[in-house]
Amino acid sequence: MHFKLIIALVKEDITDVIMDTAREAGATGATVLNQVRGEGIEAPKTFFGLNLETQRDMLMFLVEEHLSRTIMERIAEIGKFDEHPGTGIVFQIDVEDALGVTGQISRLSDIVEEKI
Repeated sequence: MHFKLIIALVKEDITDVIMDTAREAGATGATVLNQVRGEGIEAPKTFFGLNLETQRDMLMFLVEEHLSRTIMERIAEIGKFDEHPGTGIVFQIDVEDALGVTGQISRLSDIVEEKI
């Protein structure tokens, strides 16, 4: 089995919805890093030197490669990433090797066989 790492950067108020959506689409778990910062095309707004940007969360999902595109599309759809700029972003990275995923492999084998 081959894996992809899906990384989603989302507003903290939609983290739980994104997690539920990814799980429904086939993700078996995630790692969440709270209060990450970033900057897009437009510089963040400030008020007397204080940032007015909302906090972001980074969600990382290690998923089987045949499920990754569906999971990403569902995350982007639920998060309305294309409808509202600055809402979030999701992308994937190839994973060359992974250990500790035996539980995922046994759980996903039948699901992935149906997809291929």
